[in-house]
Amino acid sequence: MPLKSKQPRMEPLSPPYDEEAGAALDLLGPSPIQLFRVWARRPELARSIANWGSFYFSRRSALTLRQRELVIDRTTALCGARYEWAVHVTSFADKAGLDAAQLDSLATGKPADACWDATDRAVLEAVDELPGTFDLTDETWASLTAVANEDVALELTLLCGWYHAISFAVRALRLPPEPGTESIAALIGAAADGTEPGKQAPATASTAL
Repeated sequence: MPLKSKQPRMEPLSPPYDEEAGAALDLLGPSPIQLFRVWARRPELARSIANWGSFYFSRRSALTLRQRELVIDRTTALCGARYEWAVHVTSFADKAGLDAAQLDSLATGKPADACWDATDRAVLEAVDELPGTFDLTDETWASLTAVANEDVALELTLLCGWYHAISFAVRALRLPPEPGTESIAALIGAAADGTEPGKQAPATASTAL
């Protein structure tokens, strides 16, 4: 496997920010992470993304906080997006009620793992199915809507797709983990090398994003 550069391909903005970039970063939240500061190189891009994200991180979304984080954590793990995985686990795992066994399953396991109840399992089965088939079978859709509803099922497909896009970006940008999240990011080190969840990467493979 070709070695990957360890240096970010686009440097995040550093303070002091100009007025336009600063205003865009304010929309994305306090203490902007590296990814936000890359987006803020083009403030119009950062503003547009902030508007989209404000829906999914509000009570307007049909997804519960736990469902949202299951979708995001599993998607970013499957994509090997260690940076984004670590950001979300650090920020939201406790709020979502995710324990150590569940985080391990999200990183390297399967929806059938014993740590999941029927509702969580239906969400994770849908997240796992979408990248491989670009679709949900009637059975998967029915399982999901049986434990949630059609609005949740629809939003799940959109959120899963969006976090594939985020995963593509953070991997292509070669963003290193945020300070203090390195050990969390390492949980999906094997996935970051393109191996299947639950399988170990070859000893000679690079794990650098």
